Amino acid sequence: THRGLSGPSILQASSYWQEGQPLQVNFDPHSRLPAQLREMKATGGRRSFATALAEHMPKSAAEFLAKQVGANDNRNLADLTDTELAARCKALSNWTVKPAGTEGYRTAEVTLGGVDTDELSSRTMGTKSVPGLYFIGEVVDVTGWLGGYNFQWAWASAHAAGTAIAAGEH
Repeated sequence: THRGLSGPSILQASSYWQEGQPLQVNFDPHSRLPAQLREMKATGGRRSFATALAEHMPKSAAEFLAKQVGANDNRNLADLTDTELAARCKALSNWTVKPAGTEGYRTAEVTLGGVDTDELSSRTMGTKSVPGLYFIGEVVDVTGWLGGYNFQWAWASAHAAGTAIAAGEH
């Protein structure tokens, strides 16, 4: 992105990332890229590594990553040995970046921490130590995967607490 790394996988990783630690990203998790690039080399080797990579990801990302893995020489695929192609693919499957930081709480999608679940009844969401006090949603130390799981947790925990309150459970 124009300000750094983004997307679902990066947002998910940010829940566990500790400032100052590097991230390793695998841009070829199924190890298909080496064979695909060799095929492209055989059938249309006049394109650059970055151009070939852009068939698998956004062009701006492909151009950036191509430079990161040593493909800033603008040689065509046909001019690269299979060993050179394999080395570039290997670098893409273990690309390491050390983020400078996050955009902070202001833009956070999901945060970690909150009320310890050991202190709550899993049936009512009420505290074990203070009758009539309930905690729900993201205020509780529960973090789900991106994709609606945190919404589901918020709704489910609210339902449990609301049902308990309506029933007069303390």
